[in-house]
Amino acid sequence: MATGKKRGVVYGVIGVMLCVAVYLNWSYVQSPDELLVAGQAKNELNGASVMQEGDTGAEASQVVSGSDYFAQSRLTREQARDEAISILQTSLQDEKSDNKTKEDAAGQISRLADDSVTEARVESLIKAKGYADAVVFVSEGAVNVIVQPPEKGFEAQDAAVVRDIVVSETGASADQIKIVEAA
Repeated sequence: MATGKKRGVVYGVIGVMLCVAVYLNWSYVQSPDELLVAGQAKNELNGASVMQEGDTGAEASQVVSGSDYFAQSRLTREQARDEAISILQTSLQDEKSDNKTKEDAAGQISRLADDSVTEARVESLIKAKGYADAVVFVSEGAVNVIVQPPEKGFEAQDAAVVRDIVVSETGASADQIKIVEAA
């Protein structure tokens, strides 16, 4: 009977984590402006992939810039994460999977949900420090941050501010953090 209760608790925790991930995904693209930006970026990308022979490529290099880049990056990140969770859920529901495989899948789903929450929190804190936008990718052993630079340009003190936020929120060491200035 204890095994049944443990299994129920694990499924309950996974369900809550998935609900949190879905809510965060929904809240990222809640406003119509962000949906419009993401849709425009996708349409422009599709249009840029079919370039005419006389095109110089200048139009393609401007397809995803500024806030479009950040919206597209978030959308791509969430789609990839949703696909990974779907695959892991299939492993969890497969009756042929052994307990070790199911435990690993549940742990990976939990980690992905935690990463999603951490990314949203770090992005919000970076924006709260006055940066226009940021997108964060948390993975095992690495944190990549892409920041919209301030008008005066991205300086060493800006990198220190972002690095401090990432270290305090993720526990990653400074050498695990990569900060990139968006063009």
